[in-house]
Amino acid sequence: MSGKTTWQIDTAHSDAEFAVKHLMISTVKGHFGDVTGTVVVDEAVPANSKADVTIAVASIDTRDEKRDAHLRSADFFDVEHFPTLTFKSKRVDGALGGDFKLVGDLTIRGVTREVTLNVESAGTAKDPWGGERSAYSATTKINRKDFGLTWNVALETGGVLVGDEVKISLDVQLVKQAAEATVGATA
Repeated sequence: MSGKTTWQIDTAHSDAEFAVKHLMISTVKGHFGDVTGTVVVDEAVPANSKADVTIAVASIDTRDEKRDAHLRSADFFDVEHFPTLTFKSKRVDGALGGDFKLVGDLTIRGVTREVTLNVESAGTAKDPWGGERSAYSATTKINRKDFGLTWNVALETGGVLVGDEVKISLDVQLVKQAAEATVGATA
């Protein structure tokens, strides 16, 4: 027995949010609604568990169509050439059942940097259809310039239109997948 369990991200119940300073005085928040991926939990060696997450950049929503179009443009995410953001974990630090750190590679606009997600388990539950679900929340901060997101406007009063620090939060619900049959097994 492998001791590994595969979980799929339930896109309908998952979200990736971000917050960045605007005009140096307020915060603009937005989210990406199209979050997909797989998590493989290694019960024998939890530190070897893996997460592979893909976010469709076109699903960005800041509640302003003009701003969203600008964010999709070459000035920011350049969705035509880089349609997805990805996170691929490298390691887990801590116990999976509580708070832990998930270290991995975040790729935005073709630029990959290592980031650490601070993850909190929200628990596991049975759904009304007999399936098993698990939920996690994760947060991190990045400097957008590290990923080639450098567009900005200097303000007359000093400072810039868009802050460099971006706060990211993820809320994901996972659906446990059926165990795969062992290859070559006989009845």
